[in-house]
Amino acid sequence: MEGWFEWAHPRKPVVRDGKLYGRGGADDGYAAFVCICMLKFLQSKAVKMPRIVIICEGDEESGSTHLMPYVDKLRDRIGTPKICFCMDSGTLDYEHFWVTTSLRGAIVFELTVKVSDSAIHSGSGSGAIPSP
Repeated sequence: MEGWFEWAHPRKPVVRDGKLYGRGGADDGYAAFVCICMLKFLQSKAVKMPRIVIICEGDEESGSTHLMPYVDKLRDRIGTPKICFCMDSGTLDYEHFWVTTSLRGAIVFELTVKVSDSAIHSGSGSGAIPSP
């Protein structure tokens, strides 16, 4: 694999000189760490918190195909979240707190539109309704 240390494996973590090396460890590993640090900080300040569920998913570069089966399987344990945060976003600098209001993604669905059972006069439909 190009751009990878010869001694490191592209899909298995390796410990070398007391450091953990793993693919995606620098860009994806922070989310779980940030969540845990945030909870520890709030606990240290005795902030009252609701029940919190953290789901760490690392397949986002491949379409997150494993996420929903896990969510479905654990639905009884997860419950119904009132709010959801995504910890995989960007910043323009480290001096400000950044909030992302939308994320890119993919959605696949089939849309069926029924327009008319009979022909419509062009003056009534203005060409916007196709003939059956």
